Amino acid sequence: MLDQHIKSFLLNDARERFCRYVRIDTRSDPNSDTHPSTKGQWDLGRLLEQELTRIELLDVELDSHCYVYATLPASGQAKGPPITLCAHLDTSPSESGTGVVPVIHKNYDGGVIAFEKNNDLDLGPDDSPELLRFVDHNIITSAGDTLLGADDKAGIAEIMAALAAFGRFDSLRHPELRIVFTPDEEIGQGTDHIDLNRLGKFGYTIDGSIMGVVEEECFNAFKATLSFTGKNIHPGYAKNKMINAGAIAARFVAALPEYETPEHTEKREGFWHVTDINGDENRAVVKIILRDFEKEKNSERIELLRRIIQTFEVMYTGLKIKLDLKDQYSNMREIMARHPAVVSRACRAIEATGLKVIKKPVRGGTDGAQLSFKGMPTPNLFAGGLMFHSKTEWIPEIALQKAAEVIIHLCRLWAEEGE
Repeated sequence: MLDQHIKSFLLNDARERFCRYVRIDTRSDPNSDTHPSTKGQWDLGRLLEQELTRIELLDVELDSHCYVYATLPASGQAKGPPITLCAHLDTSPSESGTGVVPVIHKNYDGGVIAFEKNNDLDLGPDDSPELLRFVDHNIITSAGDTLLGADDKAGIAEIMAALAAFGRFDSLRHPELRIVFTPDEEIGQGTDHIDLNRLGKFGYTIDGSIMGVVEEECFNAFKATLSFTGKNIHPGYAKNKMINAGAIAARFVAALPEYETPEHTEKREGFWHVTDINGDENRAVVKIILRDFEKEKNSERIELLRRIIQTFEVMYTGLKIKLDLKDQYSNMREIMARHPAVVSRACRAIEATGLKVIKKPVRGGTDGAQLSFKGMPTPNLFAGGLMFHSKTEWIPEIALQKAAEVIIHLCRLWAEEGE
């Protein structure tokens, strides 16, 4: 058990860092051809480089691709192998991250939270029932005109608070820690340029949702880009001649199974999700992501796409549809199954904080999925936020402390028990 002095330190340190980090606009940009995709990620990267140096970690580096690395040598008599703690710098491009103002709602009463910069917006148990778990706790939101950025600046703040605690309290034991903060995770590029030689043997991303969560399974993920080539003719003389690529693309999307979309799926159900559709009579492009926990079900979706393409090319003589597929990431379940201690220690660390372990699959992806297949088994642990990627994103203040506590306990277990 950690004494109250350490717990208070973790809460105050993590909260102060979190409120500082979220003010930096680090939205990633899926249309950028640079890495990182946005300049704001450099601003947070430089700040973290300075802070890691200030708390006396070693080998601190902000590299040419905006990855932040640092090493904390093992405490005395630690047995464990090097362990990586990871969180990502960027926030979702879905909502503005410019001018984020974190607002702390003291002693939440279980009702509806209003937003001072958006009178049309509110947050309550009807939208997010998890709020009722935190009555009488402090809740942090944005002011309502931006997202908050708890995904994943909460994870960064929690890791930083734990590292600061290791430097302040000699009683805390830990193995060698190899830290990495990654750019562009939200657009699927978080590990594209990562230096595996700077990482540990096992790792943990701090990027999950509500307190207590451990995630050792994620989607299998594909991205499909369909390019429709038609033929434009003056609309006054187009009968039996025009092939309207834009209109046909819209009909194609409408032909996909409606009840296999994110709006109608949950738990272990997979989905199609149209992320972009644009074009004109001559050419149109549709981008779709395919997600499922079982690889064969995504294979079935891909086969259905091919059959619909064939049907449309027969229906509209002269239409050409090109399908480009990208395998984005795989379910890390098969890697985690080979390394049960990595997950079991995370569960024990969560229980040591007094929380109940919540095991659930990630309905998305994390850097940990990519890292697991690159040779470093990396489950995902909670950071504590909810309603990610929206203006109603929120985090209970206590989650900042509890996640940092989990890191402290997790490191103790690795230091005491070895591999």
